[in-house]
Amino acid sequence: MKTLLQLFSLLLLVLSQGVLAETPPLTAPADAEKTASGLSHKLLKKGSGDSQPGPDDMVIVHYEGWLSNGTQFDSSVKRGQPVTFPLKQVIKGWAEGLQLMKVGEKRRLWIPTSLGYGDNPRPGAPKGDLIFDVELLAIKKPKPAPPVPEDLAKPPASAKQEVSGLASMVLKPGTGKINPKASSVVKVHYSGWTSDGALFDSSIVRDEPLIAPLNRVIRGWSQGIQLMTVGEKRRFWIPSSLAYGENPPNGAPGGQLVFDIELLSILNL
Repeated sequence: MKTLLQLFSLLLLVLSQGVLAETPPLTAPADAEKTASGLSHKLLKKGSGDSQPGPDDMVIVHYEGWLSNGTQFDSSVKRGQPVTFPLKQVIKGWAEGLQLMKVGEKRRLWIPTSLGYGDNPRPGAPKGDLIFDVELLAIKKPKPAPPVPEDLAKPPASAKQEVSGLASMVLKPGTGKINPKASSVVKVHYSGWTSDGALFDSSIVRDEPLIAPLNRVIRGWSQGIQLMTVGEKRRFWIPSSLAYGENPPNGAPGGQLVFDIELLSILNL
């Protein structure tokens, strides 16, 4: 399972390695279909299933992605590992395009900037118009969402306050003795809410932990997880300055965020 956090980390890695592949047409051909939103798509391989994913479903896919200049920036095919994600947590072009597909089907998507990451994307995300080849391998139903914390608006008086503005409260003590470092790679379960109570991401719902390097996540995560030991679960109140800001890029939540994070393991020290 790869979430948005993992996808952006992988994008950075692939971009740094300069991966190249056969380039698809950079503009949609005349026989491509086009939706009212501006998404163009073309069937590359027929599917074998009858069902299509809904907006609340998760999907398992293989994909390759190119910038509008023909540079390939990501490929699960090259990594040999399909990606699983909820349709609620991806760019609009992916969410719309995948809901048109059946299991086993492969489509090429020409995604305009407005349905992608925008012209001012977060670090690691591609800019401008994008082209994707996507194969829908399976549809999964998400697990029930965790309950919304009652203290979203502000941390309670008992929360630990950091100089940076980060606040946290231990929900379950850890069993380990070592704290991660800024360069550590960690395995965690987590759920994240906006200050109005909207759940925007959860490894619990996906039923798959996240593996992430602490030098490639938001500062609130990097600072907070370094306070934890293995087995510990904490609630974090992360101000916008340590998250995605008040005017975040496409697909990212804005303002103060609240995360429940459980540190499952430290993969390197």
